[in-house]
Amino acid sequence: KLLTDTDYIHALIAEGEHQQQDFKFEISDARKIAKTLGFANTNGGRLLIGVKDNGKIAGVRSEEEKYMIEAAAQLIAAEVEYSLQTYIVEGRQVLVATIEETPHKPLRQGETGKPLAYLRIKDENILATPIHLRVWQQSDSPRGELIRYTEREQLLLEQLEHGTLLSLNRYCRQTGLSRRAAEHLLAKFVRYDIVEPVFENHKFYFRIKNE
Repeated sequence: KLLTDTDYIHALIAEGEHQQQDFKFEISDARKIAKTLGFANTNGGRLLIGVKDNGKIAGVRSEEEKYMIEAAAQLIAAEVEYSLQTYIVEGRQVLVATIEETPHKPLRQGETGKPLAYLRIKDENILATPIHLRVWQQSDSPRGELIRYTEREQLLLEQLEHGTLLSLNRYCRQTGLSRRAAEHLLAKFVRYDIVEPVFENHKFYFRIKNE
């Protein structure tokens, strides 16, 4: 049985907002929506425009919203692969923007100054940390990287034993490493799936990755 537009959109709304889906009542500022295109820096996702946070369908002025999506994409310093589809639900238009994950991260947004990169965590768009940026930079390098197991690496693993959550600031204080050196080392461990970032209370911590 083929789903109608109404059935399809209601099925998406029933999922709620999550890692790969976001609701927007309207788009009035391309700079704000550019954060949501951070789906591209994570696992891709869908943006339902014309849907309130509580899941109620409000509808959109489709052409204006399409223009804002395109303007948001232009704010990002690399191409964003996305598609737009309009659905008619209860006599209202719902615009679904499907954003693909980019193979070359990070995509950044911003018109002036230093462009910013965002990623999607659960139902939030979060500013990427310098460690995320380093992981992406290392992953995009055509050359491999050797991890030397020295006292620095051993100390980091000891501090992360037993599921301990470690902040970057605490790690720098306890080891005496510069912030730059600590970021580089943590990025290598994250890249090779030894350590994983954890976002709690609006802050990033790091822990040993479970098997």
